[in-house]
Amino acid sequence: MDDVMEDRIEQLVDFIMKWCLWQFHSRSWDRERQNEGILTKTMQLLCDEPVDLSTPSDRCYWVDAVYLANGFKKRYPWLGTMEKKDIKLLMQGLKDRIDYLTINGSLNQELTNPLY
Repeated sequence: MDDVMEDRIEQLVDFIMKWCLWQFHSRSWDRERQNEGILTKTMQLLCDEPVDLSTPSDRCYWVDAVYLANGFKKRYPWLGTMEKKDIKLLMQGLKDRIDYLTINGSLNQELTNPLY
């Protein structure tokens, strides 16, 4: 991954960390599911792809995805210059980074407590 892509991923991470509360679920499996659902739907919106809204969870993730997609487009005009394949790479890099920050690299021991 080049420096430009890494910088863009960090800009999107910064937006999520400042403006989104969904990153703070208390269990790792909740965070895994939400990161996948929200960021996949955000990618689909940014790439003008159909979004599955068939379940209540899908619709919940879609609401957050709409907020993210709109915020990203408004704040980061460089998104409008990217090809869809590059947006998909960007969003996968973002998901990997968010997973690391909120799950795999987190020091929050409640994430892995089976009684919580």
